[in-house]
Amino acid sequence: MRKISLIGFVMLIVSIPTFAGGLLTNTNQHAAFLRMLSRGATIEIDGALSNPAGLAFLPNDGFHMGLSIQSAFQTRNIDASFYTYNGIEMNNGVPVMVDGKPVPTKSDAPFNKYYKGKAAAPVIPSLFAAYKKGDWTISGFFAITGGGGKASFDDGLPMFDAAAMAGIFQGSIPGYLNPDPEKHRPLVIPNMYDINSAMDGKQYIYSLQLGLTYKINDWLSAFAGGRMNYFTGGYKGFLNANLKEAYGGGELMNLELDCDQTGWGLTPVLGVDAKFGKFNIGAKYEFKTNLNIENKTNNLKYPDSAESLVGSYKDGVNTPNDIPSMFSVAASYEFLPVLRASVEYHFYDDKKAGMAGDKQKYLTKGTNEYLMGIEWDVTKQLSLSCGGQITDYGLSDNFQSDTSFSCDSYTLGVGAKVVLSERANLNVGYMWTTYEDYTKTSKNYNGTGLPGTNVYSRTNKVFGVSLDYRF
Repeated sequence: MRKISLIGFVMLIVSIPTFAGGLLTNTNQHAAFLRMLSRGATIEIDGALSNPAGLAFLPNDGFHMGLSIQSAFQTRNIDASFYTYNGIEMNNGVPVMVDGKPVPTKSDAPFNKYYKGKAAAPVIPSLFAAYKKGDWTISGFFAITGGGGKASFDDGLPMFDAAAMAGIFQGSIPGYLNPDPEKHRPLVIPNMYDINSAMDGKQYIYSLQLGLTYKINDWLSAFAGGRMNYFTGGYKGFLNANLKEAYGGGELMNLELDCDQTGWGLTPVLGVDAKFGKFNIGAKYEFKTNLNIENKTNNLKYPDSAESLVGSYKDGVNTPNDIPSMFSVAASYEFLPVLRASVEYHFYDDKKAGMAGDKQKYLTKGTNEYLMGIEWDVTKQLSLSCGGQITDYGLSDNFQSDTSFSCDSYTLGVGAKVVLSERANLNVGYMWTTYEDYTKTSKNYNGTGLPGTNVYSRTNKVFGVSLDYRF
């Protein structure tokens, strides 16, 4: 049973990047997105990311730049309810044995606890640039397209508590399975031990994209470019379990990790834009990025029996962390000179992007996103906007775990654009996401052999401000 806890710790190591990375998508790098959400048909400077082909229709030749700063805060919580063992089945004072092992007795009521995880990215910078001359536009951006924050789990996770309460440390108790009933000791139960575990993880994917847009004719343009992605992350954590003094004290288990990871990958990007008067269509395809991250392990301590489980986190070992291919298409329309609206669709082919442990195989489909936004010019200097996004994942119980889970959601965003001068605009936006709780019920909860249920929930809030300037 000790193997359960070690597997749980390995899962935590693998999945920390998902918590930090969940703060961002590949689209919310500019405050214009936060305030409107649907930007796939824009012809402003934020199109360097969301619609690079549309930059051919920038109204002026010359340099265009945008600087954006965002702050994102997220929680990932688990409402756990699971059964435990509370002792050994006895017959006339003698343990009942099956295949040389005692028969444990299940508790009468489940154990309940609410676990909280926090992640924050207080400063997420992005820089956009384009130079337009006639039919040609060269553009690029620098941004943190994944991660950008730190994830902390200060109260442990249900996988650890469940494993311990199920008698994971049974073999460490002096007198365990002693044939003398007076000397026999039962399984470890919650009031017999103290278990402490924590993990901090950080992840950054720095991206630099460059590309060229060509205006084919008065209504059609095309884009081709590439994005260099550099991954850097770090993980520090521990798990300590000790018997209480009343039960003899002593260490039951000790695990430690201090690991840095790096890697890089290239993303080819293609795009087209078609503009017909007040109607504009933008489309983009980002190819899958093959990305492997390599360990630089500063400290890794574990029992000898765990060699096969945690060996993959030794120094120099590589783990797949692909960025999935992504297709987007959007259409915008100017109903009035002061009123515009846009709709958009995204597809992320997650099932074909390699993950640690081939976890992508448990997804039922790729991710679908549906977006819409509307913008109203209140005055010549002030525009107000709002938007919404629905995100539909291909989730399954086998894909979800305590340390790496997602929830279908809808997102709302509001904000404004302020015209500071003929050459400068200020965008301000606020976006929040409401998630649908995901309930996972298992007859073999975290490998304990006992039933249990987790209800996974999340929150997410992002604020951003961007300054755009034309030289």
